[in-house]
Amino acid sequence: MEYVTAVPHPRSEAAGPARAGRLSLAVALLCGALGAAVALLATRQQWSEGTATVAGGAFPLTANGSDVTGVPAALAIVGLAALVAVFAVRRAGRFLVAALLALSGAGTIAAALLGASDSSALDEKAAKASGDTSATVDALSHTAWPYVAAVGGVLLLLAGLLALRYGRLWPAMSGRYERAGAPRPRRTAPAVDPDRPEDLWKALDRGEDPTGA
Repeated sequence: MEYVTAVPHPRSEAAGPARAGRLSLAVALLCGALGAAVALLATRQQWSEGTATVAGGAFPLTANGSDVTGVPAALAIVGLAALVAVFAVRRAGRFLVAALLALSGAGTIAAALLGASDSSALDEKAAKASGDTSATVDALSHTAWPYVAAVGGVLLLLAGLLALRYGRLWPAMSGRYERAGAPRPRRTAPAVDPDRPEDLWKALDRGEDPTGA
């Protein structure tokens, strides 16, 4: 009894990496854009609140994320720019840009988590409100927005890791223009049969010598 071994078709072998490239590209774009938007939005929200003693009374104070630290917003913008730049470069350049995207996400996470317990912004406001440089804020509390910014950093980090892993399978912006600008092969004129009058007339219309002289 003879057994026949099935050989996979070349197209089926190439379909796997192509499908992984398309899926990873879509996920990276979604995570990168959403992560940057979430981080930027979170830094504009209230991160902490407290009170300062002014003229014997309690004066309420609040601090937004941008008051606490400007690092998450700056890194979110860097990450978004890196996400776009991934498609403008190739090979080693793409790897470096993908690494920058991942580092932007990691930095956003670290800065947001450190800002979650930072009271320096409110202490500075308390000193200005009371006129006492040694004054500090009382009844300090924090909101969940720093952790939301950290979630945005996680999404940016995921986009960067996907770019590092699958970026070689993604298309590049310059590829379309290179294909468009490449010289096209010249079409050779069909052979002329001297026994067919229609071929002779067509050769004359093209400005060719049908006699081959």
